[in-house]
Amino acid sequence: MNDKAPTIGVAVITHCAKKHLPRCLPPLLNSLFKPRVVVVNSSSRDGTVELAETLGAETLVIPRSEFNHGLTREKARRYLGTDIVMMVTPDAYALNDQTLGHLVTPLLNSQASIAYARQIPHEGADFFESFSREFNYPLQSHLRGIQDVSRYGIYTFFCSNSFAAYNNAALEEIGGFPHVLLGEDTVVVANLLQKGHKIAYVAEAVVRHSHRYTLKQEFQRHFDTGLARNGYRHLIASGGKDSQRGKTYVRHMFNKLIKEEPVLLPYACLQTLTKWMGYRLGEYSAHAPVWLKKTFSSQDFYWQNN
Repeated sequence: MNDKAPTIGVAVITHCAKKHLPRCLPPLLNSLFKPRVVVVNSSSRDGTVELAETLGAETLVIPRSEFNHGLTREKARRYLGTDIVMMVTPDAYALNDQTLGHLVTPLLNSQASIAYARQIPHEGADFFESFSREFNYPLQSHLRGIQDVSRYGIYTFFCSNSFAAYNNAALEEIGGFPHVLLGEDTVVVANLLQKGHKIAYVAEAVVRHSHRYTLKQEFQRHFDTGLARNGYRHLIASGGKDSQRGKTYVRHMFNKLIKEEPVLLPYACLQTLTKWMGYRLGEYSAHAPVWLKKTFSSQDFYWQNN
């Protein structure tokens, strides 16, 4: 970055997201850092684009058939062309106008090339929504590099594009965001860390973001994860197996349930089995016919051009 104040761009990736914009956009638009905010919409007709423009954001509309977790973000990155690019999902609500500033500070200080925010559950979230946030987003900020893989394992490569910032020059080094089913953030982090860059987890940048999934949705999402991981496993192999962190997650979850909400233990067992089955099926479906992948996937749009 040069001597001038770095430019900051925010891409909010949307589809039928009108209801989220009044909570998502104002903290970004009102930041003292004056970011350029563009709402990227995959041709939904619910008024997302119109409301985004009313609130003060730019808009970029793409055909639904061309939406892709990685390539859509790459298109947004190139459209913005700013020194720092942020990727945001509309259901991630920054707690205040300072959140964006907290997030980009490690990039402005050249401590890291990627930074992601701490996520806390939405108000009214259930146990399972809340626990996943507690497990993955600790109270203390930290930096991670490839040399820390022995300490963090597979978590070394963890990032969430629900609210993350990137040094655009660093992204240029690796060709930007890739064409993937999902996990574009993990792929980018892995490539950058292996080139000597660092990732910052910024606990001071807090956003509300959580989901309440049905068992069917859990199965589909984990099918997609297993399938996608199979394609870029080589990039994160140094961190060990996903199952290692998965076992830790399950152990901590059950310990907490036994102490606080034992009545949920039967559902937790069923949910855990559902996730495991989805992940394993996805992992072994790399060469399965497209119709089968589409049947089990949560992302119908991806398979229209794949």
